[in-house]
Amino acid sequence: MTATPAAVSSARFSAQIRSQALQTRIMELILERGLDVGDALPTESELSAELGVGRNTVRESLKVLQALGVIEIRHGFGMFVAPNNFSALVSGLTFRGRLSLRHKGEEAMELIDVRQALESGLVGSAIDLLTDEHLADLRSTMQAMEDAAAKGESLVEHDAEFHRRLYAPLNNELLINLMDVFWQVYRQIHEALGSGPVNLEEQARIHWEIYEAVEARDKALASERLQRHFDGIRLKLKDVAAA
Repeated sequence: MTATPAAVSSARFSAQIRSQALQTRIMELILERGLDVGDALPTESELSAELGVGRNTVRESLKVLQALGVIEIRHGFGMFVAPNNFSALVSGLTFRGRLSLRHKGEEAMELIDVRQALESGLVGSAIDLLTDEHLADLRSTMQAMEDAAAKGESLVEHDAEFHRRLYAPLNNELLINLMDVFWQVYRQIHEALGSGPVNLEEQARIHWEIYEAVEARDKALASERLQRHFDGIRLKLKDVAAA
């Protein structure tokens, strides 16, 4: 007797739920055993015996956890708790953002909203902790950006470095990693939209204005100028929504 589409769909859904539950259980096991980054996990056979499921089922869940950056599989050596790895997050968010460009670009706009809120909301805290050394590093980055603009070179890396150094006073590694994630996603969405002619001097000027507000320790002005930094891509996304 042939299974109905509804039955097949229900079976797949149940299998997905079981797989997610097993992935969660493996992560809990890592925490329960006090394993840290770089520590070895039990073997597939050991996990299979402890969790009461077949090795093939365990193997499939481990592949998913590897893709999520939870574990690292080194063939011939074993499985280990993975170091911080945000590549899966970059890939997923970029895909969702670019896919949304086929419609109204809503998810892409949401990603821009999050990055804008993150930066404009935290710049005041960064200014509170700003030292002369931080300011000198930021100015050095701006001078390199200006030099690149004068030569007609891409400002992408200088732009990313400016934002990293702007929030360096917070000494928050997770924040810097998340900013890098949003930066990579932002750039790929921007490229997918089609950048057209780029006014390098205008880009440098916008960053100089942010720098000047930070140097003056004017939190409100720095926040406002950071928000305006995203006006260009916002206008492009609005064009997508209107199309």
